[in-house]
Amino acid sequence: MISVIICTYNRERYISEVLQSLSLTSYKDFEVILIDNNSTDSTQKKVYDFKGKHPDFPLKYFLEKTQGLSWARNRGIKEASGDILAFIDDDATVRPDFLENLSKEMDSHPQAQAFGGKIIPFFDDCPPPKWLCRFSMGWVSALDMGKTVCDFRDRKFPIGANMGFRREVLQSCGEFNPMLGRNGGNLMGGEEKDLFNRIKKAGYSILYFPDVVVEHHIPQSRTTLKYVKEFAHGVGLSERLRSKYENSYPLRLLEEVLKWVATLLLFFFYAIIGRPTCAATLVLFRAFVTRALLTGK
Repeated sequence: MISVIICTYNRERYISEVLQSLSLTSYKDFEVILIDNNSTDSTQKKVYDFKGKHPDFPLKYFLEKTQGLSWARNRGIKEASGDILAFIDDDATVRPDFLENLSKEMDSHPQAQAFGGKIIPFFDDCPPPKWLCRFSMGWVSALDMGKTVCDFRDRKFPIGANMGFRREVLQSCGEFNPMLGRNGGNLMGGEEKDLFNRIKKAGYSILYFPDVVVEHHIPQSRTTLKYVKEFAHGVGLSERLRSKYENSYPLRLLEEVLKWVATLLLFFFYAIIGRPTCAATLVLFRAFVTRALLTGK
């Protein structure tokens, strides 16, 4: 069985659409575990309205009172019955063949203990921002590694809007670190990278499945420079916390120096080809990451 785990917090705008997309699948051996992490809007009502209209849909709703995305994800793992655990975001809709393709890929690649799928950004109320480029796709949780199945090598790892695990690898490597990850409305992270690093260090394979696809809704608020600054600040704080927890902080500082070299090269490249907004925003992002990484503020 595949357990699709959705952790939600104040996502009344999208949650019905997310559930509706899962209801269109022809695949039968699955369940949906929805973990509400103390939403204060009408998210719960939207979920119960959906359940009322779709009584045969295999949806289980739970309230996780301890605030934090890692706590919610770990609660989802606890409540799930499946041997394959697929996580999607509460603003990501799946393709109709999502579950069928995932099942086929996991059967065809028994070595895969974890996976990530393609994430296509869908801009709701606005065009893509001028700063968007190949190197800033991650800021909107987009992921496209090509048309063939491949490994997440080196420092690459799946993104939480479309990722998953075999249950046994979590039993072996542990779950999400509650010290890391988003909490309420902040933009902290690091819990995914921490877990995937543990999986890689244990020698397990993490594969990219190009035909396991979600569309990730991006509101206008996530295209502003204000968001870029807040997101970069969250990345820096998370990396500081994660690397100190892993006793790799000096190495992470060295990595930041290398990232600055790459950022400056990209700045000149995009400036030369006539994309000054992209060039400047890459530098802005790196500056806010570095400040938070160094100061913890």
